[in-house]
Amino acid sequence: MFRPFVIPLNIPGTLAADVTFRWTVPFDLTIKHVSAVASNDSDATLKVGNSSDDDAYLAACVIGDSAVPVEKARADFVGSQYPHLSDGTVLLLTLDHDGSGGTAAQNVSIVLTCEEG
Repeated sequence: MFRPFVIPLNIPGTLAADVTFRWTVPFDLTIKHVSAVASNDSDATLKVGNSSDDDAYLAACVIGDSAVPVEKARADFVGSQYPHLSDGTVLLLTLDHDGSGGTAAQNVSIVLTCEEG
């Protein structure tokens, strides 16, 4: 039986620069779902990848606005498959705080739902 777990990230305030998050995966896992949102109407985008390819799992996509999260699931991932990461992989999240020079995101929340294995 697989037990889901979440990787939550909260970035308070108005962002003045892009944000990257890196985490070395401690065991094989599969990303099942991504949820991302800003508290304002922003132009921020999110990519999910690894240390070799910053959008290996999820190409740049807009995050949710005005406290309504955008959800990404199987069909949204590269190859329409759940990303499988091996033990030791460096997971990389890249948040472009204002897209292509638009409105900067405020109070960003990102949550990845994963399963071991």
